[in-house]
Amino acid sequence: MSESKEINLNQTLNKNYWDNRYQTNNTQWDIGQVAPPIQEFIDTIADKNARILIPGCGNCYEAIYLLQQGFTAITLIDIAPTLVNSLQVKFKDNPQIQVILGDFFEHQDSYDYILEQTFFCALPPQNRPLYVSKMKELLAPKGVLFGLLFDRDFESGPPFGGNKLEYHGLFESDFNIISLEKAKNSIQPRANAEVFIHFLRKN
Repeated sequence: MSESKEINLNQTLNKNYWDNRYQTNNTQWDIGQVAPPIQEFIDTIADKNARILIPGCGNCYEAIYLLQQGFTAITLIDIAPTLVNSLQVKFKDNPQIQVILGDFFEHQDSYDYILEQTFFCALPPQNRPLYVSKMKELLAPKGVLFGLLFDRDFESGPPFGGNKLEYHGLFESDFNIISLEKAKNSIQPRANAEVFIHFLRKN
């Protein structure tokens, strides 16, 4: 990708772009439920007080599920004001959930788990190394990054696709790769087009 196209993508896929998508209800990525592979992994987390971040959180069915399962320290961050205002109202009586309007790459805190669901694929591909380094920065020692990435190509984006080989090369320096495998229980429209990731932060 040329430098001019990289700059253009970063300028185009900004707060206004994503806010307009929510204002116009143009959210085809929203599957209306917790993705089954993510739900299955959440069910394995024993520590209900674990600090969990969901970046680019969208309508955040995962947060609702985490709340139902008794988790107490859930942080949501998104760049779209329309969405964040809606979530702040939705979760106003749930102190277990903090909703932040902001840029993930400027966020400062520490988490035990970060949940990935359609955030990585929404970023311009040239930002992927920055995504990896920021994930490592935000995770506590032995913190876990888990979720789903697309295992397919798209003609244009967002979403932007990728594959297992690319992801392995991207993450292996900063994370121990526990799992990077084809998701076995994706929803039908994404069957055979997702990989489930379970990465452990290297010290």
